[in-house]
Amino acid sequence: MRATVRCNRPTSGMTTVRHGWLLVTEVVLNAVSKVYPGGHLAVDDLSLHVRDGELFVLLGPSGCGKSTVLRMIAGLEEITSGDLMLGDAFANGLDPRERNVAMVFQNGALYPHLSVRGNLAFPLEIAQDDATATREKVVELAKALGLDPMLERRPSTLSGGQRQRVAMGRAIIREPSVFLMDEPLSNLDAALRTELRMEIAALVRSLGVTTLYVTHDQVEALTLADRIAIMRQGVLQDVGTPQQLYVDPATVFVAAFLSSPYINLLQANAWAVENEGVILDFGGQRLTVPWTDPRATAFMACHGSSVLVGIRPDALTPVSEPDPGRVLSGRLRSLEFHGHEWMAYAEAGIPAVDPDEVTRPQKVPVATPAPPTASGRLKSSFGRLFGSAEEAVADEPGVGTGHSGHHRRSDLVFRIGSSRGLTQGSTVHLAVDMDRILVFGGDGARVDRVQR
Repeated sequence: MRATVRCNRPTSGMTTVRHGWLLVTEVVLNAVSKVYPGGHLAVDDLSLHVRDGELFVLLGPSGCGKSTVLRMIAGLEEITSGDLMLGDAFANGLDPRERNVAMVFQNGALYPHLSVRGNLAFPLEIAQDDATATREKVVELAKALGLDPMLERRPSTLSGGQRQRVAMGRAIIREPSVFLMDEPLSNLDAALRTELRMEIAALVRSLGVTTLYVTHDQVEALTLADRIAIMRQGVLQDVGTPQQLYVDPATVFVAAFLSSPYINLLQANAWAVENEGVILDFGGQRLTVPWTDPRATAFMACHGSSVLVGIRPDALTPVSEPDPGRVLSGRLRSLEFHGHEWMAYAEAGIPAVDPDEVTRPQKVPVATPAPPTASGRLKSSFGRLFGSAEEAVADEPGVGTGHSGHHRRSDLVFRIGSSRGLTQGSTVHLAVDMDRILVFGGDGARVDRVQR
């Protein structure tokens, strides 16, 4: 798609006025909360800084408050507490028309009695712009959006993707300082979403306009965003680039939400052992983080405590032989063909944790750590901090048959390119990429330092 239209935007940090609207370059929310009548807390103490020209995605499950944030920025919802800054202007009390933001909704919200040309021109006609300039802008924008052959058609004769292009064009033609997009692709089929997603990314980046995009689709977020903010029940969970949030998530919820298929989230007890490292004890199996690993010191603080270990499916590789400390074993339960790859599920007898239950202490199935030996003695020169390898893990790794007690099966999920040599019911040994394991405390927060 050709995207040649340019918005005349102010230099960074400046706020000017055109047609009575603010021209802004960044959006800042400082401790913003929204409480609806009846006491429902939709957004809780949210602080964000959306940079000049950034394509910023608000991601989270339905009902997490992300659309409410967008509506507060647009002025469609009143802020209960906190501050909203548009550029260098305090915007809490500004009317929606004074904010110079343009919003694209899920259903496009076009005027059904107007043609494509009429819908595109409507904002400029309301602003009483020059008629000749308006016609030229409409034609130029229609070409950029691939809408020029259908300028005289009504919305009812257009496809879903075409209607969304018209809605975007109507927003763009005003030359706003901020685009607000509220799940604009959710009503489209998968193929059209992929096509239009690429077009949206190319268009907003060519325009250089600060854009906030709301979605519950992790693929949209990862492919579109310069940065992502993940929300849960009105609370901000993490902010970073797509790669930062995927590789280095701050919480269990973030790691699980940005995972398809779902991340292996396993319950373990951590033991610091002098001559080995930090052992993650799953009961009948274990992984060992050596002292040479820079994360070992942080993991050591969890000695004797229950932790959650996250392992993404592509961090597990089938191998021929078990290797205690680096390999987990299980019995192959099922295989799924996904065209370009297979998904495999192995019953390992390791309790699997539901990420939705983490940080709800009364519902999290936390195991009580047993002492390393019957006597409870720790035989290290490091005093009571360390135990021996024999004390920390009493059993050799093996294949278990237990379940975790909730709806998520205690399977190890892993990806393979071919199912050759694998049969249901056979024992599989899975080497773990130890550099990629994620360790979380009982509150769902990462144990080691998150890099941002």
